[in-house]
Formats: sequence, C-alpha cells, structure tokens
Amino acid sequence: MTTITLAPGAVPLSAWREIYRGASAALDPTSYPVIEASAKAVAAILAKGEPVYGINTGFGKLASVRIDAADLGTLQRNIVLSHAAGVGRPMPVPVARLMIALKLGSLAQGASGVRVETVKLLEALLAKGLTPVIPCQGSVGASGDLAPLAHMAAAMIGVGDILVGDGRVPAAQALADAGLKPLVLGAKEGLALLNGTQFSTAYALAGLFEAENLHHAALVTGALSTDAARGSDAPFDPRIHLLRRHQGQIDSADALRRLMTGSAIRASHLVGDERVQDPYCLRCQPQVMGAALDILRQAAATLATEANGVTDNPLIFPETNEALSGGNFHAEPVAFAADIIALAICEIGSLAERRIAMLVDPALSGLPAFLTPHPGLGSGFMIPQVTAAALVSENKQRAYPASVDSIPTSANQEDHVSMAAHGARRLLEMAENACGVIGIELLAAAQGCDFHRPLATSQPLEAVRDLVRRSVPHLDEDRYFHPDLEKAIALITSGAIVEAVGRDVLPGVEGRT
Repeated sequence: MTTITLAPGAVPLSAWREIYRGASAALDPTSYPVIEASAKAVAAILAKGEPVYGINTGFGKLASVRIDAADLGTLQRNIVLSHAAGVGRPMPVPVARLMIALKLGSLAQGASGVRVETVKLLEALLAKGLTPVIPCQGSVGASGDLAPLAHMAAAMIGVGDILVGDGRVPAAQALADAGLKPLVLGAKEGLALLNGTQFSTAYALAGLFEAENLHHAALVTGALSTDAARGSDAPFDPRIHLLRRHQGQIDSADALRRLMTGSAIRASHLVGDERVQDPYCLRCQPQVMGAALDILRQAAATLATEANGVTDNPLIFPETNEALSGGNFHAEPVAFAADIIALAICEIGSLAERRIAMLVDPALSGLPAFLTPHPGLGSGFMIPQVTAAALVSENKQRAYPASVDSIPTSANQEDHVSMAAHGARRLLEMAENACGVIGIELLAAAQGCDFHRPLATSQPLEAVRDLVRRSVPHLDEDRYFHPDLEKAIALITSGAIVEAVGRDVLPGVEGRT
C-alpha cells in the first residue's frame, strides 16, 4: 500500500485523491513539535482557572455550565459517547479513511490542543487497515460533523465497532488485536476529534473525484456518439471557443477534437453532407461539458482549501496561550461546493441521455431504429434509453440545493446550519446513476459505429470500442441486456475507457491531467 506523507496545511488535491483511491496516510514527523506545543498550551490555559468553552465547560447550550477539574476527562469521554448518535448504513470504507486522513491533517496544525499520542492513533488506524463503523446520517453540517466524527472517536476509546478486512469487530478487541491501546482522552481532545467538517469534506471530495472520472468518460462517449451519428467536428474548432473565453469550454472542445482526429467515419461525410447543423446534444458538448468542468474546478479549489484548514472550536494559539471560540466548523463552503458538484453530475448525465435518445431515433441519427438490425422483431436499445431517462430523472430530483435549508439545533444555540453532510453524501449515488447513463451511451455509441464498418473511427476511439467488444459483443439480436450494462458501467467506473484513450487527452479539475 502506498503511504502519502501529509504536510499539514499544504496537502495537494492529488494526495487526497490517492488516499480515496486506496493509499494510506501518515504525518510529516516535523508536525509533532507543533502538536506538543498545542497540548501544552491547553494545560497553560487550564492553569489560569478561567472558563474556556469545551475544555472546562459544557457544550452547545450548556456552555455556561462550569466543570470541575476532577471531571475534565469524564467530560471529554461523555461528549464522545453522547454525540455518537448517528443512524443509517456505515460510511463506505474509502470515504471513512479519507475522513480520518483529513482529521489527521487538521489536528496536526497545532490549533486543536490534542496530544501526539492522539494523532498517532489516527495514523495507526490508517496504517493497520482499521476503519471505525460510522453511521452516515446524523450531521447537519454545523458545529461540525458531530455525530459521525463522534463514532470515529468512540472507536478510538474502544467503544463501538471497527471494520477489519471484511469483518466487523468490537472496537476494543480490534485495537487489542492490532497491538493498540484505547485512547484515554485528555482535556479538549474529545471535542477536537468530533468537531470539524471532515465528514462532509470527505464525502464532497469523493463526489468530486467521481464526477471528474464521469466528466472524462462522458467526453469519450460523447465523441464516440458524434461519430456514430456521423456528426460534425466543426463545432469543436478552437476558434469558436476562444471567442467565448471560458477555459472549461476551450479545454472540453480541445479534448473532443483530439478524440475524433483521424476518424475515417468523419472523413466520409466532410463533403456533400446535406445536414447543416447537428442537434444540440452533439454540437453544444463543449459549452455544456465546459461549464460543468468550470464549476467542478471551482468546487475543487474550495475543497482543497477546506481539506487543508482547521475547522474545530475553540482554537488554540500556543504563542499566547489563548483559546478563541469561533465558527470554523460551519460547513457552508462545503455545502456550496457539494451543490455545484451535484449540478455538474446532473447535467453531464442529462446531456448523455439526450445523445442516447438521438442515436436510437433513425430520423435524427440515420441509424437503424433502436440500433438493432431487425427493428420490430428486435427492440434493441429501446429500453436501455428508458433506463437512462429514469436515472437522469432521479438525479434531477437529487440536484436540489442542500445549502438553502437550515433547521436550528441545540435549543437554538446553533440556529443556522449548512446541511453540507447530506448535500455531499448524495453525490456518490448521483455519480453512480450518471455512470449508468454513460455506460449505456458507451454501448449505444459502439453499436452505432459498428454499422459504419468497414469505416473506422479515430485511433483513441477505436481503442475504446475494442475494449468494449472484448466483453460485450455487437448486438445482432435481442438478448438478456443486464449483464451487458453491468460490464459497460464497470468500464466507466473503473476508469478503463479513460486509460484506453490516455489521460493526457482529457482535462481534469486541476487543469490537464
């Protein structure tokens, strides 16, 4: 397993992507002195005898309740146990591990007041493949992602369950089996572990990375559909897009143009084609896909900043031995980023579904009805297009902004919340739906190009078609369709068709990848 070394506050987006894809994470050892200084500052603050939120007071609406020095450890344990009140299915392991890495990077910046042994336990969870079982519902995205992060912290103190391989093991046993001891929380540590935006940010980053793969795949299938319909590549001419100046549009047009370069199908109708303009689903791909790319890049910038930030409360400043209460836990930036990622995913799928509908309609594509050699006797791609429409409609319903909602909590002490958690959590299911649409388009476009044989498409697109045909044969007559769809979707979700054309052809959320 690859291990990413985290330089707290300066971790690139590519590193978070690698962690999400399976890498482990560990701190740069130079972080440890900074962490120690922060823990010492907490001791100095306590020595002053003044009330400091969350260190020697209650929480939320109970912040005015002073806690005796003898009960400070109990206070921190109680906040973890009482706040571990999530419900729903467990977080996916890749997202949960990303969340732990994000928390690690935040605590290591020396503004949270935790001890070195606390961050070392987080490192050990990642290194040893121990993933706390964390219910995915229960956060409103302000005062931090309290419930899910409390479940993470509970596992660290030996309460709850931990996933080890494919098994679910009581946390205390899993820690012992790995040679680890449950954490005994010091002053401020329970609050530092469960306050912050790492749950929402992990899900939003996961959604971003899946949306990026989806965008890449849709450019490939969109180019293949254009050739299947004997569409024009003239709308991808760079002169058009330079005049409008949107970088995402320029980059998307460039990718589509490069993907189609050298196509014999395109060359066959360069002259004498009676059609003047293609439907929008072909002609406006750079404009739609470019707009989606621009907002994905905007979301990427926001999330890269958030991932490197410190978002718990209060914050500790060792230089002056101060604890300052603020609101960095409010996940509004993450909520906005998640909402615009949702819009991009929705539109990428929506445009692809229109291309599928175009391909199955002989009046628009010039291909056999429903892409079957025997229309009437066979239904061909009739119902896969219906499936694509169903998936797109689901995504439209899910794309409604989460950030515009707020429900006051904690007896109105926490009277405005971001709803970032479920705004980010929906992204993976939306991306899965959209991958289904793109998978259907992949089969439909490959089928459409088959009808133009012996003419071939471009070299990169032929590589994609060859990849498809290794697992899904040409549809000569109706057959049980579901296995074909599953295989095509797997080619999308795995990134295989992106690898087939080469990642250097496609624009990423950090610029060209």
